[in-house]
Amino acid sequence: MQLSSLAVFCGSKPGNDPLFTAHAKELGHIMAERNIKLVYGGGGKGLMGAVADAVMEGNGKVVGIIPEILLEWEAQHKGITELHVVSDMHIRKKMMYELCDAAVILAGGYGTLDELFEMLTWNTLKIHSKKIFLLNSNGYYTHLIAHMRQMYKENFLYEEIEERIVIVSEPKEIFA
Repeated sequence: MQLSSLAVFCGSKPGNDPLFTAHAKELGHIMAERNIKLVYGGGGKGLMGAVADAVMEGNGKVVGIIPEILLEWEAQHKGITELHVVSDMHIRKKMMYELCDAAVILAGGYGTLDELFEMLTWNTLKIHSKKIFLLNSNGYYTHLIAHMRQMYKENFLYEEIEERIVIVSEPKEIFA
């Protein structure tokens, strides 16, 4: 699969495990090396800031999309290629989907899960067919993956989760 842009959904906080930040940086470095544009939420801190900084360090292109309400909360990144300030979260997500070839989900909180599940829903409804990678850093998403498999087992999903998500444990696996 040839990628020219990747949407990365992740936390505006770094989390407790240093591997989360290490994986965000590693992903950013690989993207810059491969000339893959980062499309992300526009924040300058947490995992969002780490992946953006890593892409920028490698002279890559970074497009941030941040809703007005989060300008202070996520501390918009001031050193990226492009920053779009939009009116709300829905426009942010829609714009991110439109600008990417595929998406990577790193560790994060409610917002990250919202973005994951919206992409999965849109994929299932055939609104788009973009590949979704779930980076399960140090088992962060193991319980969620088990729950989604249970959803399939209980006949609430139309297909097994591996039909919609590529689960990886290292950033380099995304590009294998």
